[in-house]
Amino acid sequence: MGHTLAEKIIADHLLNGPAEVWPGDLVEVHVDLVLANDITAPIALREFEKLGVQRVFDPAKVVLVADHFTPNKDIKSAEQCAQVRRFARELGLPHYFDVGRMGIEHVLLPEQGLVAPGDLVVGADSHTCTYGALGAFATGMGSTDIAVAMATGQTWLRVPETIRIVYYGQLQPWVGGKDLILYTIGKIGVDGARYMAMEFAGPTVDTLSMDGRFTMANMAIEAGGKAGLFACDETTRAYVHGRVKRPFREYQADPDARYARVLEIDASTIEPQVAFPHLPENTRPVSQVGEVRIDQAVIGSCTNGRLEDLRIAAAILRGRRVHPDVRCIIIPGTQQVYLDALREGLIETFIEAGAAVSTPTCGPCLGGHMGILAAGERAVSTTNRNFRGRMGHVDSEVYLAGPAVAAASAVLGRIAHPDEL
Repeated sequence: MGHTLAEKIIADHLLNGPAEVWPGDLVEVHVDLVLANDITAPIALREFEKLGVQRVFDPAKVVLVADHFTPNKDIKSAEQCAQVRRFARELGLPHYFDVGRMGIEHVLLPEQGLVAPGDLVVGADSHTCTYGALGAFATGMGSTDIAVAMATGQTWLRVPETIRIVYYGQLQPWVGGKDLILYTIGKIGVDGARYMAMEFAGPTVDTLSMDGRFTMANMAIEAGGKAGLFACDETTRAYVHGRVKRPFREYQADPDARYARVLEIDASTIEPQVAFPHLPENTRPVSQVGEVRIDQAVIGSCTNGRLEDLRIAAAILRGRRVHPDVRCIIIPGTQQVYLDALREGLIETFIEAGAAVSTPTCGPCLGGHMGILAAGERAVSTTNRNFRGRMGHVDSEVYLAGPAVAAASAVLGRIAHPDEL
């Protein structure tokens, strides 16, 4: 019996050397990278101090990113970042990213070449699963587990079952990775892949850009997934070439691998998707949305804050104006994405359209800052979660969509298909 992508990567990271693993096995593994941010790192650092160790297992393999409440929105967030900053300096961590050099962590780490195919990555953030787009096994953990991983370079986990999702058919205009993953979550539910690895495959995803793959892997957790993985191919290799400076190993699932479930999806039938409040599974095609007026449109986040997303939004906003009743907020995923967008004239397009452009930050995605909603307000957002109160007041509403729908909605003042413009 063959093995899935997740099983192969985990097996090669066992403390006692490579061996076969099967779903349900409890294993101890080496980790290639440990991540925390300005919200989760302070908790991990307190636990790290309790361990009584004076150094991390490898300074080059511990990454700290200030991205959630930065630039600091208040005194409490400033103190949290100061604590993380001191730790990084005292322990000589080369990969600490602060204001002016930072980005949203799950856009930044791949861009910086810190994650490679075949890696096993743990992060104190649920969307660490984003790195599965590179063919890595990456998963979120609690801050206590992260503290131990920082000290030892090791962790434990239960080998997950895998659900294989095969997409075929040519995508319709304006349909991308966000629509594929929203459609999939709508089909299987927010617990449809609970503690499973989601293995994305098929001719449709083979044609997806890396940006589209990052979006899909990012939202594996919204289906309850432990990880979301793509096999390495030429697209992956082209992305990591020149970025990753160390050896890595590519993995492919065996033809006779055992899956908990195989789901086939005809992607040619999928329209741009919208997830209604208050769960990512409440999806419907944009043609069936009806009249939903909005107060705010957010384009950014670790889900859709990459250059391709900004290009799509700019193509729709160019020569148009944001609706007078709508606040449109654009947040590039990293400083490099911001700079590239600036050089391409995208930032000028956004500002001329009447949008606000922010420095990279998670900001409104988690209801942190840069776009909090008041009671009764509605936002269409390219972020990954629309739980009650996620972006502000508990009586506000968040509708999830891709950058094309978000930009078109910003212009028309209601959730809309880009073809309406």
